[in-house]
Amino acid sequence: MILLKSERELERMRAAGKILAAVKERLKALIKPGISTREIDVDVEAFIVGRKARSAFKGYRGFPATVCTSINDEVVHGIPSVKRKLREGDIIGLDLGCIVDGYYADCAITLPVGPVPPRVMELLDVTRESLDKAIVQCRAGNRLGDVSHAVQAHCESHGFAVVRAFVGHGIGKQLHEEPQVPNFGEPGRGPVLKPGMVLAIEPMVTMGSWEVRVLEDRWTAVTADGSLAAHFEDTIAITDDGPDVLTRLDREV
Repeated sequence: MILLKSERELERMRAAGKILAAVKERLKALIKPGISTREIDVDVEAFIVGRKARSAFKGYRGFPATVCTSINDEVVHGIPSVKRKLREGDIIGLDLGCIVDGYYADCAITLPVGPVPPRVMELLDVTRESLDKAIVQCRAGNRLGDVSHAVQAHCESHGFAVVRAFVGHGIGKQLHEEPQVPNFGEPGRGPVLKPGMVLAIEPMVTMGSWEVRVLEDRWTAVTADGSLAAHFEDTIAITDDGPDVLTRLDREV
């Protein structure tokens, strides 16, 4: 069942989203060659806790950290480690969430570590743009398939592949609620979008095949062919006035 949020509930989710928006800006300055993924995790957790919020991920189904740190061919759910230090030319996907007064927000961003080749930068740009195009479709009366198709059409038009194994989701009192939000699909299909719905939309896009496999740690998902992957995510409320992006400082697209 898709749960619609009241204005009071949305205000709590906006508070959580505002913290994540600030974290994303912080990460842009923090990410540089030589930093370990564990150092990133410690910094972000301290920032969230310092704002009287809680990590959404730490302890979730046994996940041991606040931030999923996924490097290069790692699509999602990479585990921070003191041994993993970023090198110039890497890309890193950073996925995190927080809880304020029992309500969740969720986001992800992929950043280059210093200069990267033009095609790699295009991967990041196109993935981010596909999220923007999906958010534009988050209007009452549209269908969920319109959101999914927007991601797929933009990414595939640039020669990239959309991961099928992981999808976006509804969000609210739980990190994962109905509906599932695939990054592929046909327009005009699926549930009708209504004011009060809140979606975490998260394109995961690769430079090669869309197929993935999970490593022995049972968390880290990597591309099956070793190609690079990018991941962006925002939490969006559907309102009578259009999409409200809760996890950005500028909440419009």
